Amino acid sequence: MKKTNNRTHILLRYIFVMLGIALLAGAIAFKVVKTTVIDADKWNEKAEKYLSGVVTIAPERGNILAHDGSVLATNLRYYTVRIDYRSERFKMDQYIRQLDTIADSMAHYFPIKNRAQWLKHLKAPLERERLPRAYRLLRHISYADYMQLRKLPFFNIPNRNRNGIVLEPVDLRKKPYGAMARRSIGNVNEDSATGEFHGISGLEKALDSMLYGTPGISKKIALTRNIVDWADVKPVRGYDILTTIDIKMQDILENELNKVLELCDAEWGTAILMDVKTGDIKAISNLELNKRTGNYIEGMNRAVLGYEPGSVVKTLSMLIALEEGAVRDTSMYISTGSSYAFAGGRPITDAHGVSGMRASEVLEMSSNIGMTKITAIKYGNDPVGFRNRVAETGFFEPMHTGIAGETTPRYPILDDSRRSRIAMSRMCYGYTTEISPMSMLAVYNAIANNGKYVRPRLVKGLSRDGVDSILPVTYIRPTICSERNAKILQAMLKKVVWGKHGTGRMLRDKRVPIAGKTGTCYVIENGRYNTSKRRLAFCGFFPADNPMYSCAVLVCNPRKYPRGAASTSGTVLKNTALMMYSRGMLDNSSDYKASPVSDSPTSYATRQESQRKNVKSELGVKNMPRLATPAKTETGVPNVLGYGIVEALTLLEDAGYNVQISGSGYVKKQSPEGGTQLAEGSVVKLELSSD
Repeated sequence: MKKTNNRTHILLRYIFVMLGIALLAGAIAFKVVKTTVIDADKWNEKAEKYLSGVVTIAPERGNILAHDGSVLATNLRYYTVRIDYRSERFKMDQYIRQLDTIADSMAHYFPIKNRAQWLKHLKAPLERERLPRAYRLLRHISYADYMQLRKLPFFNIPNRNRNGIVLEPVDLRKKPYGAMARRSIGNVNEDSATGEFHGISGLEKALDSMLYGTPGISKKIALTRNIVDWADVKPVRGYDILTTIDIKMQDILENELNKVLELCDAEWGTAILMDVKTGDIKAISNLELNKRTGNYIEGMNRAVLGYEPGSVVKTLSMLIALEEGAVRDTSMYISTGSSYAFAGGRPITDAHGVSGMRASEVLEMSSNIGMTKITAIKYGNDPVGFRNRVAETGFFEPMHTGIAGETTPRYPILDDSRRSRIAMSRMCYGYTTEISPMSMLAVYNAIANNGKYVRPRLVKGLSRDGVDSILPVTYIRPTICSERNAKILQAMLKKVVWGKHGTGRMLRDKRVPIAGKTGTCYVIENGRYNTSKRRLAFCGFFPADNPMYSCAVLVCNPRKYPRGAASTSGTVLKNTALMMYSRGMLDNSSDYKASPVSDSPTSYATRQESQRKNVKSELGVKNMPRLATPAKTETGVPNVLGYGIVEALTLLEDAGYNVQISGSGYVKKQSPEGGTQLAEGSVVKLELSSD
């Protein structure tokens, strides 16, 4: 009886098992039929869609190179390291036991956090309800740093499934020279819509189509045992861009600009250095004050933005006067007087007023009246003709330097009205216009180049796959003026520095003679001129008798002395030229200290102790006198006894006086004395001594 019951139970179990198997088999059979027959069209459509899908392969972005092949911007592979705490065989017990040791090691080799911060960071995932799959440990580290990480406790476990390390590669755009010419080189950013990386500023933006390359196409291919990605069209790498930047000259220009900006506490400054013959931009710097840190950093690319230029534009007006025959004899005398109400407008005045001057002295003395009267000879009743003549030079045309954000000069549209005649008179000496430092520099460069109006350029060539293409030198116009008139203008610009009344005479130095023009204008705020803020410009070239390089400098709103165009912007140019000379960059081999001494006064007198120490160190002066702070004068001629030449010139010229200097050192005698009531434009004589 008992055996019969057991057999019955076994049969019942067998029946249930067989029934389950039959049901499962039936379900499988139904699913197979449903998938392959009933829903076949739907699945075939999905498979076809998946296999026919196209994935875009991003190309490798090209490099930006200096003129000698040095890398200015390139792509580098970095890695983000994460920990997968839910990895199948993650050694959680060992991880918890070694937390203190791990934190010590991380603080030593990756000091972005101290030991306590690393310990807190490593413990944080353990306090969550659900352990994370991809907890970030380190971001954007090099492969060498990653290999160092793999040597640390716990992370040195060979099996990643046990230490949880997940490595994510990422390509980043890097600039090996840091902030050097950063704005001109530019930046890249990811397009949120496409996920592609494109340039957003500077060369990266202007030349993005060539740097980016051509994307590739990847398709899904069904193999016997798997479906893989197949590059149907391979991506084409972007071009490497060979720029004209010279790293050594760039370093010199940036440092000299930074020194002057710090000295005069300016808001910002920009400087451009260009090769006269080719138009190659050898260096370009844009520095602005970081209010948070008090240092100067690479800022907005103001070198290609428009500003009222001030008196530096007089050179262009004089060029047109020479070309059109308004000035046939540079010895022609021009009566100026104290003011000139051209066309009945507000009287035009000069900062250094005299009764008259020769045409050859207008740029030297930076006379607004003289420039207006010369321009009026030809265009006094034809303001439209004046603007058209400027346009004929090619001055308004885009230069296509390769820098994103480049602007063209803006002159107001004129007609035959009295108002336009007055506007023209302001244009000829630098007001009511907007001109970028780059556009103004191109004119001075053309004069230095004997009239050949070469186009400034930042791109010299392209290369890819071993094939190099060198771009030819191009011209805005074959010539901007005749060679004869270019020589006349070169002589006029040299007298600005070397002439008796030159506004840039403090820039004299026989080692590298400079020619150029100073320019000053007030800053417009809320539609009106703010007479307490000025932009100071200097455009010129060097060496003056055999020009090799041209340079433009613009300094905005200096708040401490020096505050003159020559003592700020001009000094940047002069010091850049001297530094290049000292490094043998001007086809010279002379030692800096063995070179001829300067004809200008030695400007080492200063009241500031920190500056005295720097000057003593630089010049090797053993017994430099300590200067008492000179007494201030409320009215009349400023009292500059005891001042250095730079500070004395700035104070007196700002007050509207001309200065004659004899001797060298610091001011020992002044005539007339401080406080004397004297008309603006009068001469103040200074006797300097180093005793």
